[in-house]
Amino acid sequence: MAHIALGVEETQFPGITGPLIYRPETAKPLMELAEVLLRGPHSLSPGERELIAAYVSGLNDCRFCRDSHSATAAAQLELGMCVVEQVHADLDNAPISPKLRALLRIAGAVQVSGRNVTPALISDARRAGSTDLEIHDAVLIAAAFCMFNRYVDGLGTVAPSDPQAYAYSAKHLVERGYSN
Repeated sequence: MAHIALGVEETQFPGITGPLIYRPETAKPLMELAEVLLRGPHSLSPGERELIAAYVSGLNDCRFCRDSHSATAAAQLELGMCVVEQVHADLDNAPISPKLRALLRIAGAVQVSGRNVTPALISDARRAGSTDLEIHDAVLIAAAFCMFNRYVDGLGTVAPSDPQAYAYSAKHLVERGYSN
């Protein structure tokens, strides 16, 4: 049960959905940010960007965001949930590109503290082929998801236990995005 009355049935509007309905004036810019970061034109695929969001959410132990963004990443990545689960379990040996691995390491550093992003992490990402825009957006996605994770968990919202709930949400996000 959420810490405050959100004015919605929590099982129908789990995780971030209830708080977004509760404060539509803050929901709009938050969802616009998610749309730009995760689905806007970019050299990283939407699945790769969703994987960054899922990875950081996992590090933050935010079950709702980890599971929802894992499902959305899986729906857009060639190896699906298999690769997502491997990234969560063992980043070093997951079947992803060296560039994505380097960007995920930067995102993991941001999750601890922005000051943990070192020149060595940036150099590793550049050596793996990352552009300045990709590095910038990996940092911003990680920082934004630290905020989103704390928003969801700070209000004590409900996280469904059924993976199908996340798969359904992922289908909607892939088809319609965050702003619709």
